[in-house]
Amino acid sequence: MTDWIGLANFAIAVSALTVAALGLALTVSIRYVERWNRRFFALLFTLLAAYIGCDLLAQLSLLQGAEGSAAASQAATFFESLFSSMAMPMLTLYLLRCVGEDRRHSNLYAVVTGLWLVYFALLVVTQFTAEIYYFTPDNVYHRGPWYPVLLLPPALLMAINAVALRRRRDRLTRRQLTALLSYVVVPLIAMLIQMTAYGLYTIVAGTAVAELCMFLFILLEQVERYVRAREENANQRASIRVLQMRPHFIYNTMMSIYYLCAQDAERAQRVVLDFTQYLRANFTAIAKEDAIPFEEELAHTRAYLAVEQVRFEDRLFVAFDTPHTLFRVPPLTLQPIVENAVKYGVDPEREPLHIMISTRKTERGSEIAVTDDGPGFLDADSGGTHIALSNIRERLELMCRGTLEVSLNADGGAVVTVFVPDAAE
Repeated sequence: MTDWIGLANFAIAVSALTVAALGLALTVSIRYVERWNRRFFALLFTLLAAYIGCDLLAQLSLLQGAEGSAAASQAATFFESLFSSMAMPMLTLYLLRCVGEDRRHSNLYAVVTGLWLVYFALLVVTQFTAEIYYFTPDNVYHRGPWYPVLLLPPALLMAINAVALRRRRDRLTRRQLTALLSYVVVPLIAMLIQMTAYGLYTIVAGTAVAELCMFLFILLEQVERYVRAREENANQRASIRVLQMRPHFIYNTMMSIYYLCAQDAERAQRVVLDFTQYLRANFTAIAKEDAIPFEEELAHTRAYLAVEQVRFEDRLFVAFDTPHTLFRVPPLTLQPIVENAVKYGVDPEREPLHIMISTRKTERGSEIAVTDDGPGFLDADSGGTHIALSNIRERLELMCRGTLEVSLNADGGAVVTVFVPDAAE
C-alpha cells in the first residue's frame, strides 16, 4: 500500500494514536475529573490506543505485501475490530451512569451487550471463512460478499444508542448530551464513509475524534461543577452559620444547667461537658470545607441529644443502631435532622418521642436513617425545616453526590433517609 490511500491511512492512525495518548495523559493528570469518570476515560483511551496500535500493525504488515505474513495481518485486523467494537457498550454504560440507571437491571444494556456478542461471534467466524473478508496467501486484503453483515451489528448499536440518548435527553445536562451525541454521530458518519470509500480507514479518525470530543465536553462540565462547588461552598458556610443560630436552645440549655447546679451538681457537670462538645462541633463545622468522618458527626449528634434529654427527661428517648460508620458526610448532616425531629416531635400533650438513628452498608454506598414517631414535620407551618433539609440536601449533592429523602412513617412520624455513595461511585 504505497499509494495515497495507504499514506492517508497511516497518517490517520498516527494522528489518532496521538489523540489517544493525549486523552490518557489528560485523564490521569487533571484533578477535576471524578474518580469514576477518570477510570472510565482511562479505559476508553486505552482501548482506543490498543485499537489504533493493531490498525498500525495491520497496515505495516499489508505494506510489506507478499513478504508480510497474512496470518499476522489477519490477527491484527481481528483485534483491531474487537477493540473498536467495545466503544459502543461503553457508551451505553456511560449514558446509564449519567441518568442514574443500574446497568444490571437495564434492558438497554442487555440488548447492547447481546448485539456486541453477535458481532464478536461474526469476527470469530470471519477467521474461518472468506465470505466476509479474507487475506490471500500473498498478504492482500479483500472484502467478501457478506462484508456488510459484519458492519450491521455496530450500526445497530449506534442506532440503539442514538434512540436511547434521545429518550433520556431530558435527564442529561447540556454538555453531557453534546458529549454523547458526538460519540454517536461522528463514528456513524465515518462508518458510512468507510462503507463507500474502499480502503480508506475513516472510522479510525472518527472514533478518535469522537472520544476526544466526549472527554473534553465532560471535562468542561467537571471543571464548571468544581468551580461552582467552590463558589457555593462559601454560601453554604454562611448557611451553616445561620443554621447554628438557635438562641432559644442555648438559653434553655443554660437555664437547665442553672437549676441542675442546685439539684444535681454531678449531672450539671455532665451537661456542661456535653454542651461544650456540642458547641465545639458546631464551631468546627463552620470551618470545614470537606466531608468529615461520620463518627465525628455521630459524636456531635450524641452530644446534642444528651443536652436535650436533660431538658425533656422522660419525654425523649433515643436508640442507636449504627454498626457501619466508615464513611464520610458533609458536616452538619445528621445533627440538624435529629434536631428537627426533636423540635417538632416533643410535645407535652403527646406521648414521649422515640427516635431511632441507624446506618447500614449497601452495595453502592452508605445509608443513614432517622426515624421518629412524632407528628411529622412535612407540613409544618414554619419553613425552617424545609430550609434546613434543603441546605443538607444541597451540600450532600455538592460534596459527595449524596441524596436526602423524607417520607411519612406508616405508624406516624417521619423518616429521613440519607444516602452517600461510595467514593468510587
